[in-house]
Amino acid sequence: MEQFASTVLEIMYIVIGLQLLYTAYRVFNDETNPTRIGTTLFWAILGVLFVGGSYIPNIINGVLVLIIGVITLFKQVSIGEIKATPEKEVKENADNTGNGIFLPVMTLAISSLLIAQIFPALSQSVLGIGALIGTITLLFTIRRGPKTLLPESDRMIQQVSTTGILPQLLGALGTVFTAAGVGDVVSGLVQGVIPAESRFWGVLVYVLGMVLFTMVMGNAFAAFTVITLGIGVPFVFSLGADPIIAGALAMTAGFCGTLMTPMAGNFNALPVALLEMKSEFGVIKDQVPFALIMIVVHVVLMYYLPFI
Repeated sequence: MEQFASTVLEIMYIVIGLQLLYTAYRVFNDETNPTRIGTTLFWAILGVLFVGGSYIPNIINGVLVLIIGVITLFKQVSIGEIKATPEKEVKENADNTGNGIFLPVMTLAISSLLIAQIFPALSQSVLGIGALIGTITLLFTIRRGPKTLLPESDRMIQQVSTTGILPQLLGALGTVFTAAGVGDVVSGLVQGVIPAESRFWGVLVYVLGMVLFTMVMGNAFAAFTVITLGIGVPFVFSLGADPIIAGALAMTAGFCGTLMTPMAGNFNALPVALLEMKSEFGVIKDQVPFALIMIVVHVVLMYYLPFI
């Protein structure tokens, strides 16, 4: 089963990579794009990493990542001419579909949850499998053929632009920080501040540490390994907390930090661009009150639930 799960995951990476390579092809043929060569290279390199990253030596993978970083640094990734669906057609499609448009999203979520429960070995692939099921549901819901998928996916990839790769990069950065011993440094700093046997202070610092480090890093995945090793293990897990429950709550506590930081570009900056909002921090301002409430809720839940 593990071999099958690994194969499924590899196929999903290849599918994503092929879509990225298609975007590179579309950009290369778009003479209206002011940074056509740089944008083409960015998507082509990223596509190669997804398709063949596991077969390429790590040193070359690292160089390729640095290259796309340099391309982004010099602002050589931009959106060219993307064919937009006429507003009249959009309205007609919306009227015809109605609330059925939510069905694919619900199908994705529910199917992913069920697969994770029934086939735990596929846990790393459940979102991809759920997305496939959701996509099939979408095609039936809107009554369109599969040929619409490539251009629409290309449009979304270009609109999301470089922000779309932040979760992967930040997740990798968290692993690098852990390997570099940042968790040990954090643990040493905390040891001199809070009592080692205090459940309340351990839980409070674990939650707040996830929130603050996520705000700095822009992603809870990057914060999780560092804060869990530096604070969670010595100050919460060691007191008898269930690591599964406490770990899950720590991750969602980190998401509270995601709601309050401009570093979370794919969550807070991207909607501003897509919706053409006047306020650059409009999304964050609306989310802060809910984030603060949820931080308190997480402290309470982590204080009780993992220790039952």
